[in-house]
Amino acid sequence: MMQIEITATDQLTTLDGISCRVWEGVTARGVRCKVFVHRIAVHEGEDSAQFDAELREQIPPGYAVPLRDVL
Repeated sequence: MMQIEITATDQLTTLDGISCRVWEGVTARGVRCKVFVHRIAVHEGEDSAQFDAELREQIPPGYAVPLRDVL
């Protein structure tokens, strides 16, 4: 099973017409990658307010950049 550890950036971009936050990733074997997150959902029964607060603490709302500048 492939696993990727991801960290949010302050960049937003558009991919296939959809606004996405850009995350930096690294696989368990050390391969760096970009992850484009359109939506993320907290499992039912979990505290989504806490998740939202943690994300806001990490990275303020992003700024838009062209996809070509992300890659």
